[in-house]
Amino acid sequence: MNPDASLITALVERWRPETSTFHLPCGEITITLEDVVTLSGLAIDGDAVVVDIPDEEWSAICLRLLGRVPYDLVGGVAVVRITWLRVEFSHLPDDASQEVIEQFARAYALSLIGGVLFPDRSGSTVHLQYLLLIEDWERAGGFAWGAAVLSYLYREMGRSTLHISHTGTSLAGDLGGWVALLQFWAWERFPHLAPRDSETRAPATEDAHPRGLRWLSASSRQYGDQLFQYKLWFDAMDTVVVSI
Repeated sequence: MNPDASLITALVERWRPETSTFHLPCGEITITLEDVVTLSGLAIDGDAVVVDIPDEEWSAICLRLLGRVPYDLVGGVAVVRITWLRVEFSHLPDDASQEVIEQFARAYALSLIGGVLFPDRSGSTVHLQYLLLIEDWERAGGFAWGAAVLSYLYREMGRSTLHISHTGTSLAGDLGGWVALLQFWAWERFPHLAPRDSETRAPATEDAHPRGLRWLSASSRQYGDQLFQYKLWFDAMDTVVVSI
């Protein structure tokens, strides 16, 4: 899904890192852990998503857990391209062993982590530190992924707030973190900004679970000067949906 850059920019302009809230005329509001689990289904209880610095070389870790190493993974470089993951692990052999199946599963999970949950501002690479979190599947299932996603998004919005204040320019695509989660949240909290049912490629059902699924095929509403229009709306905002 393509993010609505104008909506995201208008929101982030109202983000205050010191309080981790959006400042609106009607008061302060923020994305909560409850919002994350409701919209995404990701766990908010469990172990913290923390990676210890490994003793192994990153190339050795990559070979052990993925079964292959990209040609440009040299020296101290600890990132792989998401396109490399998708190309190299696009087809699972019919006679794959259990070890190979797990390697393909890790590659898929790593591409989701780097491309959806914790993308950097480029959205094209993922750090191999996350590979250590999915080495053991049982342990991986015990992490509070939802809490980590929210924390990462908070940090990225704080950085982007500084970017806007220092440069005075729009974010465009220059925001890391799970931007779609922020967009789903905005559509739920401010329904008049959300796509109409007729503008979605699939019905936005009320009973979808997790609730973010109701927006998965939605297209952003189109206006003349998108950013200016969103700014006017937020400046005049006097009510929000307090529960989703």
